[in-house]
Amino acid sequence: MRILFVTSNRLGDAILSTGLLDHLIRTHPDARITVVCGKVAEGIFGRMPNLERIIVLEKRPFGRHWLPLWATAVTTWWDLVVDIRGSALSWLVPTRRRATMRRGEGHKTAQLAAILKLDPPPLPVTWTSEADDRVAARILPDGQRVVFLAPTANWLPKIWPIDRFAAAFEMLKAQVIGDCIPAVIAGPGPTERAMAAPLLAALPGAIDLVGRLTLPEAAACLKRGTLFIGNDSGLMHLAAASGTPTLGLFGPTNAREYGPAGRQARALVGPDAAMDSITTESVVEAAKALLTGGSIDGI
Repeated sequence: MRILFVTSNRLGDAILSTGLLDHLIRTHPDARITVVCGKVAEGIFGRMPNLERIIVLEKRPFGRHWLPLWATAVTTWWDLVVDIRGSALSWLVPTRRRATMRRGEGHKTAQLAAILKLDPPPLPVTWTSEADDRVAARILPDGQRVVFLAPTANWLPKIWPIDRFAAAFEMLKAQVIGDCIPAVIAGPGPTERAMAAPLLAALPGAIDLVGRLTLPEAAACLKRGTLFIGNDSGLMHLAAASGTPTLGLFGPTNAREYGPAGRQARALVGPDAAMDSITTESVVEAAKALLTGGSIDGI
């Protein structure tokens, strides 16, 4: 069976779509799957079982990126085309069955699940290798509780004040978790490094994971974590998909649609739809509730 899966250019949306892929792999264990995604999301799928090929969609002006993709895909007779972008591509390649995204209501995972008429929606997953796990084991102290802090985002209004990240960690260490160490995690590049630098300075004992990991290595590290606290970002979705207890902090973006999706994942929303309206105390209380199975206000 040959499956063409067209997912998002954005990291967070691509991670949220992994639940559909996991369902397809479990339902069709003999399938060969080709994934179309953006460059930033490529690493999400590199360790995926049943992967035949990744086609990186390089965006071009006026939608010209679709033509070479069509030229590549049209030469194969697909058994199933799944297109979470709702593009015309799925209607222009030969396939026995197609399933395309239609904008709906509710959380993004529910909208994605509707493509294949799945209920309940499958949760996102991560795929890692033994090599990724070895990297994580070298980085993170054996038996040590680690709290991941992700202070960056792709838009300034989505960023919680850096000093509150540091204060929340210290309060959690003193009042909730006990002996633990912080790990500051962010993506590659000078912009991410600049955003994370004040938090690394405020927590001099923190493990520096800013731009140092591939996405599979980051997932392997996150799996070993005690807690993740971060802004609405791709790393937040990766943490939730990894199974780490994940607290996502939301201001102006829609947590009901894009909150973290995982076995232990919650969103904390600023009461004024602004990140600076989220207090340090509310984050500590929400993290405590997440770790102990309690309810969280502001979701």
